[in-house]
Amino acid sequence: MSEQATTISLASPEATCALAQALAPRLGPGDVLLLSGGVGAGKTHFARCLIQALLPQPEDVPSPTYTLVQTYPGQGADIWHADLYRLSDPLDLIELGLTEAFCDSICLVEWPDRLADLVPQTALALHFEPGARDDERHLRLTWSDPRWHSRLKGFAHA
Repeated sequence: MSEQATTISLASPEATCALAQALAPRLGPGDVLLLSGGVGAGKTHFARCLIQALLPQPEDVPSPTYTLVQTYPGQGADIWHADLYRLSDPLDLIELGLTEAFCDSICLVEWPDRLADLVPQTALALHFEPGARDDERHLRLTWSDPRWHSRLKGFAHA
């Protein structure tokens, strides 16, 4: 599987949210999104907007910084939001059930470098970088699983 990539410029937090909302209906059970970038890069904002778009009823979507994982009942699959910034041992993820969730839930993982060798090969990686203006972000999407190619077709212009 060769790696594919695309880069999207996001002019504002609203544009970031709109992109997350456009991605949401393209996701299903077993999809893993790896959200990377520095502190304040927009990972959690993107995750909250995406999760809200997948929920049958709006609800509060707190950052899982201290709990490590928050779960939500989605319409077609459970949604797992993990923030691994404070994770000390990747094996703790097995105890939390995250590696099992990779198979049948929609998983959003912030700080995916903490997964070490537990990173699913089928994941879609989203790397957030600050832009020239305070609210601007550049988002680079990379994947090697061929299913993402068709599912992301036209996505950069959503």
